[in-house]
Amino acid sequence: MSEIEELDIVGKPVTDADPNYDENDIVTLDWNEHIRRRPGMYIGKLGDGSTADDGIYVLLKEVLDNAIDEYMMGFGKTLRVDVTETTVTVQDSGRGIPLGKLVEASSRMNTGGKYDSKAFKKSVGLNGVGIKAVNALSNDFLIRSVRDGKMKSVQYCRGNIVEESPVTDTEEPNGTFVQFTPDNTLFTGYHYNDEFIVPLLKNYTFLNTGLTIIFNGQKFLSRRGLLDLLSENMTEEPLYPVIHLKGEDIEVALTHANQYGEEYYSFVNGQHTTQGGTHLTAFKEAVSRTVKDYFNKSSFEYSDIRNGIVAAISIKVEEPVFESQTKTKLGSRDMGPDGPTVAKFIGDFIKKELDDYLCRNLPVADVILKKIQANERERKAMAGVTKKAREQAKKISLHNKKLLDCRVHLSDVKGDDEKKLQSSIFITEGDSAAGSITKIRNVETQAVFSLRGKPKNTYGKTKKMVYENEEFNLLQAALNIEESIDNLRYNKVIIATDADVDGMHIRLLLLTFFLQFFPDLIKQGHIYILQTPLFRVRNKKTSKRSSSASAAEKADETYYCYSDEERIEAINKLGTNAEITRFKGLGEISPEEFAGFIGKDMRADKVSMHKEDGVAELLRFYMGKNSIERQNFIIDNLVVEDDSQIS
Repeated sequence: MSEIEELDIVGKPVTDADPNYDENDIVTLDWNEHIRRRPGMYIGKLGDGSTADDGIYVLLKEVLDNAIDEYMMGFGKTLRVDVTETTVTVQDSGRGIPLGKLVEASSRMNTGGKYDSKAFKKSVGLNGVGIKAVNALSNDFLIRSVRDGKMKSVQYCRGNIVEESPVTDTEEPNGTFVQFTPDNTLFTGYHYNDEFIVPLLKNYTFLNTGLTIIFNGQKFLSRRGLLDLLSENMTEEPLYPVIHLKGEDIEVALTHANQYGEEYYSFVNGQHTTQGGTHLTAFKEAVSRTVKDYFNKSSFEYSDIRNGIVAAISIKVEEPVFESQTKTKLGSRDMGPDGPTVAKFIGDFIKKELDDYLCRNLPVADVILKKIQANERERKAMAGVTKKAREQAKKISLHNKKLLDCRVHLSDVKGDDEKKLQSSIFITEGDSAAGSITKIRNVETQAVFSLRGKPKNTYGKTKKMVYENEEFNLLQAALNIEESIDNLRYNKVIIATDADVDGMHIRLLLLTFFLQFFPDLIKQGHIYILQTPLFRVRNKKTSKRSSSASAAEKADETYYCYSDEERIEAINKLGTNAEITRFKGLGEISPEEFAGFIGKDMRADKVSMHKEDGVAELLRFYMGKNSIERQNFIIDNLVVEDDSQIS
């Protein structure tokens, strides 16, 4: 075999290559065709709008970024955004795209006004790609620019010009108007969800104080920047007033709360870097070092200083380098071509400003000290327990029958790889429930962790319990979140329990565990609840028919129903031939049937938590030791439809 002969995945020569490979096999794609064939390179995953990282929200963000860049340069204080289920309209009040370059700016790759830092000094969109991707991936794309009494517009379909208007006179104010409808042949069954749009728009206002965004008639405006951001996102009360520090090209806000873990919100040039990067690493290091030096406690560990911290950082960088087109992680080492390193810039700022703040606000410094000392005491109290528990988890994990792992893990794959996003683990209640999932799962991306009975109620307990309880100890080891949730091995942690009272109880106990000790898993959108059908309704004639009936015929007359409404609808379709099966547990569903419930059409509800949810009070009421209070609540809210049921 020659040195350049191609090998397949197991090291054998590839033998099915076309021997007639020649010039005719070399293809050059048009700009829009390349985007349409490789959308993941430009917007990450496609999706249908059911999760915040789906492509339709990236398209929206690409258009918004251009408008925000105008505001950052001092032009246009108001941005109007209107979104229906399928169509987006964005109108800014900036300078407007130069009319003579409107076509090139919207349809020619690597064309834009942000390569020269004099025009857009600290912009997000530096590659001249974003709005072109929106254009190519949309059924309809209209862009209109107004500059100094002149207007021009261009209408596209999937990147191809449908209509180009000449330059005309207008009385409209300067600005750029963009309206697009994502291509439903790529984003199948999609719809926009306000739940994911509103936080995105609010972040823009937090990072650009004074900017007004009007979304479907609702106004968003921030005057206090990152202080408002933390106030909006914190689910626990801060232990001390939020420390808010601002400088040229940097703004930070931080406090501590009575919660486990570390909670961060990081931004670069207005871009929410959900995966962090060099700036967040530098920030965490700088805060830890500054606090340690302030108290002059060489024995303090960084983990004790940061446990319970809630913080946000926003910096502005010239020509930032991100690790992917979706810009979720900063890779830049320097603030700009002639600037300091990111680490030095942030380190110097935090060292001076945070130290000065603590010196001026001694009561705050005292609260921080007590929090660190409390963290230290708990860590030391757990030292012996955790060492033994880690050894046990490591030993058992070598032959861990509770975990059936998959091959692809979130922490192993870099960039926007689709498999990374698909990596998931099902937490099931016992071997019978795990059986069907195990037999039909995708071993590449789906793992299974089987609980033994009901887990303990962790409400009000310290983290010591996690290590003392074998189930929880092995679960955190399987997830790889003991040291930091940054090491999480699965993008989706899916709670899969029976659709009965016991299953609901186990679900609540697991949610309490995550809320108590790993709330960031929920805040970052990693925890899901698997929805499995309550009923199967099928045509009993078809189901009993001989083997001559094809699988397709049987499938067409079989309905899996997740609610009574769906059950009634299925019965109405089949009439008197309806055969109804009630599923009481996951173990009753055959592996063949389960294939559809954990595949691409899986129904899994993301667990979310917001400040207005009052999580602390919910946990206290439903999971605390106030049985009488809950009993009275049930009695007071009991609904009896038939008086004869009362004895």
